Amino acid sequence: MSTNSANLEGQVAVITGSTSGIGAAMAESLAAAGAHIVLNGLGDSSEIEALRTRISERHGVEARYHAANMLNAAESVDLVEFAIREFGRIDILVNNAGIQHVSKIEDFPPEKWDAILAINLTSVFHTIRAAVPHMRKQGRGRIVNISSAHGLVASPYKAAYVAAKHGVMGLTKTVALEVADAGITVNAICPGYVRTPLVDGQIADTAKARGMSEEDVVREVMLKAQPTKRFVEYDQLTGLLAFLVSDAGASCNGAAYPVDGGWTAQ
Repeated sequence: MSTNSANLEGQVAVITGSTSGIGAAMAESLAAAGAHIVLNGLGDSSEIEALRTRISERHGVEARYHAANMLNAAESVDLVEFAIREFGRIDILVNNAGIQHVSKIEDFPPEKWDAILAINLTSVFHTIRAAVPHMRKQGRGRIVNISSAHGLVASPYKAAYVAAKHGVMGLTKTVALEVADAGITVNAICPGYVRTPLVDGQIADTAKARGMSEEDVVREVMLKAQPTKRFVEYDQLTGLLAFLVSDAGASCNGAAYPVDGGWTAQ
C-alpha cells in the first residue's frame, strides 16, 4: 500500500466495512498518513485481529476494532461513540459498508431490499448523525461516503443498490449544506467496478441473472461500462480519499467524485 501526502497525525478515523476490500485499503492508507483507526466489519476474528495488529505496527498508530452490525441503528451509533470513548475525538468518518444483490425486480426478495437499504443508506444516516455533534465541537471534520457510479447512473437488476446509492448522494449534499460553516465537509467517492469480494459475488449473481458466463459478465457487462476497460485500483481511491480529508480538500463540499474510468461521462 502506498503512502500519501496528507498529514493526519493525531487524527482519528472511523471506517465502516473496513475488514476487507476497499475499506481495509482506506484504513491502511489513513494510518499511513498518521491517523488512528477504528476498524469495523465482519469476518474471521483472527484475520481481523491480524489486520488490526498489522496496521498498528506498520504505521505506528493506534488501531481499534468495533464489531457493529450496520443493520442495527444502535450499533451504528455506538461505533462512533466507541471512537469517542477510546480516543476522545472523531476527525474522519468514512461510510464504506455495503452489500449487494442482483435480481430482476419481480424476483427481488423484499428482505434483500430491506437489508441493502439498511446497510448502504440508513447506516450512513446514523453514523453521520452521531458524528456531527462531535465534529462541530472540534471545529473540523471530514465525512466521506463511498457511494458508487450507481449513485449517479443506473444498471438493470440492481434496484436496491442503485436506490440506496442515489440516496447516499442526496444525503451527502444535504448534510454538506448543513455543516459547511462548521469546518466540516461531506463528500462522496463514486467508484466504478473494483475487483473486491463484493464484486466477485456480483459476477456470479449477474451471470445467473443474465444467463451468461462469468467471463462474459466481466467483459460485456462490467468493464463494458468503463471506457478504460480496467478495474479501478485501490490506490486510485485511497489517493482521492487522502486529498478530501486533508486541509487541501477544505473547499470540496457536497460533491460527487467519480473514479470510474469514464463510465459516467458517457
